[in-house]
Amino acid sequence: WEWANSCRDTIRKQHMKLGASCDWDREVFTLDAGPSLAVRTTFKSLHDQGLIYRGERIINWCPRCHTAISDLEVDHKDLAGHLWHIKYPLAGDPNKFVTVATTRPETMLGDVAVAVNPDDDRYKELVGKKLLLPLMNREIPIVADDIVDMTFGSGAVKTTPAHDQTDFDIAQRHGLPLINIFNNDATLNDNAGKYSGLDRYAARKLVVKELERLGLLSLVQDYAHSVGHCQRCATVAEPTASRQWFVKMEPLAKPAIEAVKSGEIKILPERFNRVYLNWMENIRDWCISRQLWWGHRIPVWYCTECDETIVAIETPAGCPKYCSEKIEQDPDVLDTWFSSGLWPHSTLGWPNDTNDLRRFYPTKVMETGYDILFFWVARMITMGLHNTGQVPFRTVYLHGLIRDEKGEKMSKIKGNVMNPLTLIDQYGTDALRFGITTGNSPGNDIKLSMNRLEAGRNFANKLFNASRFVISNLDKAVPGTINRATLPAEDRWILSRLNRTIAQVTGYMDDFQFGEAERAIHDFIWGEFCDWYIELVKGRLQSGELTSPLPVLLHVLDASLRLLHPFMPFVTEEVWQHLRPYLNDTPDSIMISAYPEADLGAVDAAAENFVEGLIEVVRAIRNVRAEQKVEAGRWIPAELHAGDVAASLEPYRQIIETLSRARPLSIIDDRIQAESDAEKLVLVLKNAELVLPLSGMIDQEAEAARAAKELAEVASQVLRLSSMLSNEAFVAKAPPQVVAKERAKLEVLEDKLKRLRGG
Repeated sequence: WEWANSCRDTIRKQHMKLGASCDWDREVFTLDAGPSLAVRTTFKSLHDQGLIYRGERIINWCPRCHTAISDLEVDHKDLAGHLWHIKYPLAGDPNKFVTVATTRPETMLGDVAVAVNPDDDRYKELVGKKLLLPLMNREIPIVADDIVDMTFGSGAVKTTPAHDQTDFDIAQRHGLPLINIFNNDATLNDNAGKYSGLDRYAARKLVVKELERLGLLSLVQDYAHSVGHCQRCATVAEPTASRQWFVKMEPLAKPAIEAVKSGEIKILPERFNRVYLNWMENIRDWCISRQLWWGHRIPVWYCTECDETIVAIETPAGCPKYCSEKIEQDPDVLDTWFSSGLWPHSTLGWPNDTNDLRRFYPTKVMETGYDILFFWVARMITMGLHNTGQVPFRTVYLHGLIRDEKGEKMSKIKGNVMNPLTLIDQYGTDALRFGITTGNSPGNDIKLSMNRLEAGRNFANKLFNASRFVISNLDKAVPGTINRATLPAEDRWILSRLNRTIAQVTGYMDDFQFGEAERAIHDFIWGEFCDWYIELVKGRLQSGELTSPLPVLLHVLDASLRLLHPFMPFVTEEVWQHLRPYLNDTPDSIMISAYPEADLGAVDAAAENFVEGLIEVVRAIRNVRAEQKVEAGRWIPAELHAGDVAASLEPYRQIIETLSRARPLSIIDDRIQAESDAEKLVLVLKNAELVLPLSGMIDQEAEAARAAKELAEVASQVLRLSSMLSNEAFVAKAPPQVVAKERAKLEVLEDKLKRLRGG
């Protein structure tokens, strides 16, 4: 328990550092009294209904973990191996054989039969006869079974029912015995004869070697096949017949299938509906017992006198047959997903009828990774329906997995694991949250790179600096209220864009498109509020016109922070606390403030069109400056032929000049049709034509000096090369390819010199 409590503290601290906003007073541990009672109650209920049973079945056994593992806990990997073709002699006639093909020759030591298809003419006369099992000298029958594929190998299948599910099924149909040849550590047991004590792979080598010596190995082929591995430790799992506890899943699966088919439960993204239904419609019984020392003990006791099995919610006093008080509890524990499947209702007090259960069950949304759709989600649905008669949730949102920047799964072996706490120390929690959410879409994996984290940190810095600018100006004057009727175009534009963004983000959030929601918020805050609106109103603030932009700055920043808070809680809380003194009737934390709602009455298409046109002018001039490599400090002249909007743009002349470094800027009330030529560039914009004289972009004196310098350098190089190539000694001694290279270089330089001199 000390270990469990230590882990609990670590998990809590990590989640707090990641910014999780939970009700920490409701923290529950799976082995707490409440969930434990729910586990025992569910086990007994299912057992009483005949849905839990104990039986010998093929299970997946991990030789390293020494426990049974469920089908879902097995990772299948394609491995290169071999297909061995082994001859089994006919009993009484050792010159006749039936050949079988196997990828695991060591398991032949546990063979109890060879199966053939009843329609296979090759073997019809042999059905019912006996074969002599090589190496073991044990007679085994030839049986006919429809499951056998006549086209695989020889059409005859060695049958090892203790170590293969298909073989187990054949054995059940034909009344064949089970011979288990493995110990728990995958060494061979006494049933393997002289191979007892050997590791399975060592035994394989010796079996093959002995078959070769006896002339019973007819063919060995290279063969790639799927091999199951333990998900915990990556050890090859061993299919083994074992006495375990199982849940009959088919009766439980039917209502869970219908809940999704009917739409009572919605899975996002929708493509996982098909995945869920395919698995549930082909479900096998669930092995729930585990040979581990930590977990929920199976609530079953056995009488040491009469072997009576007692299933109870609480520890019984003794055997119900009154033969003894000596009872022993089953040593196994339950699969961890058994208790996890009860989580939505066990944490709310079930099986008791509590206020929490009535209030919070069923919940609305279940969010988890797609990789545990079957492990957890399917079992919560089946268990919830069985125990309460209701689905546990209405919507299942499945997120993707976080991979490295190359899209590869993180692993210690590859050395590409990113520790979130280390990343937080380096970039900050908000940057990490931003990086994980950016570009995220339901059910798709995320490639996490340092570039994403740096982008998140840069965004947080941008927001912080812009907020500091706004708050520093709020200190100078009372913000006042917003009067839309008197607002200039840029104020109406930013309010319009804010409300469109709120509506867009709300729609994305409702559709669980969190990556798109964050992108929209980022683009608005950085691309519109910081980069344009603040720049557009700086002149008004500096000129003393404080009453107009301040209320809008305050309102937009406040709404932006609340919009962004679910994604970047720390920087938004910090900034909002500094903004709070200027807001009215605010709660103590942004976390409990109202989420923004779109005011569609503030949407102003005319203002958006006008300001977008203004921004287009500035961007066009900036782009030309960059293309022409105009010095940052150099002013260039410009003409803007704006027609009907010229008068509206006139008040913004100085802003356009300042933002684009274009002065003088002539705003002309006409429209022109002209093309770029050697003297000017003509750019056709949405609402205007922009004319930029090329001569104004170049410092003539500086350009002349640069050209003269370049001319002198080229002339010097031509002189040097000409002198070198006219030297007969150099030409004679230098390798021909070097001489050819220098001659080609001289030709290029002479041509350039000619052009520089105007020739």
